[in-house]
Formats: sequence, C-alpha cells, structure tokens
Amino acid sequence: MMRASGLTKKYGDKTVVDDLSFEVHPGTVTGFLGPNGAGKSTTMRMLLGLDAPTRGTATIGGRPYAAHPAPLTEVGALLEARSVHPGRTAHAHLTALALTHGIPRSRVDHVLDLAGLTEVARRRVKGFSLGMGQRLGIAAALLGDPATVILDEPVNGLDPEGVLWIRNLLKSLAAEGRTVLVSSHLMSEMALTADHLVIIGKGRLLADTTVDAFVREAGAGAVKVVTPSAAELAALLTGPSVTVTGDSPGTLTVRGCDSAHIGRTAAAHGIPLVELTPHTASLEQAFMDLTRDAVEYQATVRTPAQATARTSTQTGAQTSAQATALEGTSA
Repeated sequence: MMRASGLTKKYGDKTVVDDLSFEVHPGTVTGFLGPNGAGKSTTMRMLLGLDAPTRGTATIGGRPYAAHPAPLTEVGALLEARSVHPGRTAHAHLTALALTHGIPRSRVDHVLDLAGLTEVARRRVKGFSLGMGQRLGIAAALLGDPATVILDEPVNGLDPEGVLWIRNLLKSLAAEGRTVLVSSHLMSEMALTADHLVIIGKGRLLADTTVDAFVREAGAGAVKVVTPSAAELAALLTGPSVTVTGDSPGTLTVRGCDSAHIGRTAAAHGIPLVELTPHTASLEQAFMDLTRDAVEYQATVRTPAQATARTSTQTGAQTSAQATALEGTSA
C-alpha cells in the first residue's frame, strides 16, 4: 500500500502541495488527476523520495522509498521517459539498471518483449520516437517485477495500439494484486482504466473516491430532456429550486425536479418529449466541474458567435482600409 500523510511542499512563499493525505491500495488502478500546476508531479516525486516534503510523510509498503534495500524490486516508476543516456541502446540501459540490483539478464529480455521493443533493443535511444521512449520507460519501471507501480502520463506519445497496450497492462498489474498509481490528462482513458480516483487542485485533495461514485454523484439529480419546444418547457419548469440549462438546441438539463414532474408539466401544456432520461455525467465533465475553481492556468475560450463577430470586425476594418487607400490613389 502507498500512503501520503499530510504532505506539504513549499518553494519559498509558494505552497505547491498543501496538507495532502490519501492511500493507494493493492489490486486497483488509481488515477491521480488534477489540472496543470495542481501538484501531481511534485507529489509523485515526494512519494519516491526525489523531493523532501516540507511537512508530512510518504511511505510505500510501510516505509519510505529510500528505506527499501532494493527499491527497484519494490517500486517501479516512470516520471520522465527521456531520462536515459541517448548514446546507450535500450538493452544496455536496462542491463545497467538490472546490474545495480542483481536482476537477471533474462528479465531485461522479458520486459523488452513486454514493451514491444525487442526488434529495436540494440538501437541507440537517441533515435527513438516519443512513443518508443515511453515504452522503454515503462519497461524500466517493470524491470524489478515490483509490487508497486507509479506512472506519470504513460500514454503520452503513444499511438492507439500503444494506448490499448497500456490500458490492458495496468489492468493486468492490478489484477495480480499490485498497487498501481497513474496520472493522466486523458479523462476518456481514465474512465476506461481506473477503478479509483485521487483528484487534487492547487495542491489540495478534492476527491478520493471510486470512478463510478464520482461520475454518479456528478450527475445526481439531473434529467436530460429533448423537445422541439425547449424554450417553452424551460420557462414552465424554472423556479426557485429548479435550474434549467440548455446544452444544445432542443436539449435541456433540468436539476431540482424529477422525470415524473417534467413529464406531467409537458403533458399538461401539450409539449412533445423526444427524450426524458436521468442525466449521466462523463468523467471529463465531472472532473471539469470539480476543478473549475482550482485551475491555475485559465485559458480564454471564444464561442463560435464571438469568433464570427471577430471575423466580421476584421473584414470590415480591412474593407475600410482598402477603401481609404483607393480614395488616396484617386486623389
């Protein structure tokens, strides 16, 4: 089991991780999620003893990472796939790691095959693509046949076949009773891979729950309604305890009343209903809703209407400038 207890990390006046506590249990794939700048990488570095916490403790298998006599056989980690000497071959890199722990050479060949790198094992790493580098990093993480695996953005740079391979690999590791912690920005992939979620924002714990419970709670109390008379129905339903939002033309999300009340209201006013179902949130939408106030780097998103208005303004300005130039030429 992996445990973070009151982990805090400060750099000067900036608190990157703030009193963070959670546990990662064997037999499950735990997704470690958060917006950019949330403190995920710093937390992983503290779990692995690469960064010393300002306060708090981090243990894996009941002891700090550095206290394990043969850490590669206890914990396998991928934090930076490119942390390999570019002049070495994949086989030489893994062999050097194996020699530090007395790991047999047969294990090197095994993880190379597992990662799909057997054919390029004698090639220098500097010629590897991003995806090949990720595969080598994962092979290194599994070299010691560890009970605990920590992977930071393992699908980065992988093609669809590689993403599927990672998904099945993580599930198989958990099925073998290993402790698996994986971070990713791909919510669709986490929805297919993770059993449990630890979500942080601005260094603080926001959620520690199962994927199913998190998504279910995010969509609780909402009803999806599809009708050609969306505006009329929305006006009838909206009240002090009922909120109605328009997701797209003809589609409403209603919170604060159940399907039966919506159906009765529509029937009483002769409004046809095409669909009336409990709303199910996606993991991505649930994550966005939870972390909306914890995003450190907020981008500005223009709607299609704003983009059209901007284009019209630019076109008008360009036309005006051309007209002015023509007038000057005529003069």
